[in-house]
Amino acid sequence: MNTNLTVSKFNNIIKDIFNAEELLHNINIVGEVFGISRSKTATYFSLKDEESSLPCVAFYGDMLANLNEGDCVVVTGSPNFYAKSGRFNFIVNKIAPYGLGLLYQRFLELKAKLEKEGLFDVEHKKAIPETIHRIGVVTSKDGAVIQDIKNVSWRRNKAVDIVLYDTKVQGNGAEQEIANGINFFSEYDKVDVVVVARGGGSLEDLSAYNTELVARATYNCKKPIISAVGHEVDFTIIDFVSDLRAPTPSAAAELLTKDTKSLQQTFKREISRLSRMIEICIADKTFSFQNAKSNFLSLSTDYLNQKNRYLQKLAQQVSTKLNSFILQEDYSLKLKLATIKKLNPLDILALGYAKIEQNGNPVGKKVDLKKGEPIEINFVDGSVTVQN
Repeated sequence: MNTNLTVSKFNNIIKDIFNAEELLHNINIVGEVFGISRSKTATYFSLKDEESSLPCVAFYGDMLANLNEGDCVVVTGSPNFYAKSGRFNFIVNKIAPYGLGLLYQRFLELKAKLEKEGLFDVEHKKAIPETIHRIGVVTSKDGAVIQDIKNVSWRRNKAVDIVLYDTKVQGNGAEQEIANGINFFSEYDKVDVVVVARGGGSLEDLSAYNTELVARATYNCKKPIISAVGHEVDFTIIDFVSDLRAPTPSAAAELLTKDTKSLQQTFKREISRLSRMIEICIADKTFSFQNAKSNFLSLSTDYLNQKNRYLQKLAQQVSTKLNSFILQEDYSLKLKLATIKKLNPLDILALGYAKIEQNGNPVGKKVDLKKGEPIEINFVDGSVTVQN
């Protein structure tokens, strides 16, 4: 007869089995690390090999400080089944390196090869356009990544267009689809920049972005290309080849879009700044004009006063010279008049002299008188005629 067990009873039985099996305590397990997650009290990660994976947890954070995705390690600890949640974990008490994981080793080898060929060189990086109208995105249409990019882009600038090239982001055929998407946008003239994006994951999850095919497609892309693969702590080969790396897909959207509200505020600030500059300039020019006007009027008044004083002085000089000339000429005229008066015949006659004429001709000597002809004697008060 079957016995009905409660969930709690069953989980406790499983827990007791693990606790009772001495062979499972303090055992060593070798595997490749992936899916690291840290909290304040514990570090969670998984170990994997080619066929299986094992969830692990460690409560001593200092011993896992240098633990990275893809590390091949040997952990020492015991399995533990949490009855309350029905969750199995391997409790790690000790961890030590065990060579490099296969995926990580391949990653390093490809990175070294491409770096040697110059695919990471700065001089090959293309500048991101200052103004972007349309963004080409290579990612899955079903993931949260494309929605994050749309939401962030359109929240910041509704005028930006998003063009999606739908691809797998992991699994068989993913690397070919990603490379095809990059090649498509390379020849597509209607996008300004290309974003290759996916969410975070383990080294295995991101393996498509650590392939030579995707790396060379990225390097040969004619458009500026941004890698936004994984989280900030995740690095892939495409990050080194791309023109710019964004720590997350959302960060890529922020990098490529200008916040319209911020632009409006900046525009308003610039308008205010220009208005203030214009007001200051007008005030300064007005002051300069008024100052120049005042200086001009002052200089003009001074100049006119100076010229007026000069003209007055000149007029005084002319008046003085003219008066002097008039006085001199008046004196000269009076002198000539006096001379003329002295020579006036009437004045001479008034002295008792007489003028004698004969036939209208003056007679100055007795011998000049002609006998038998009348003589005219002119006095100051009249004349008489006598017979010679």
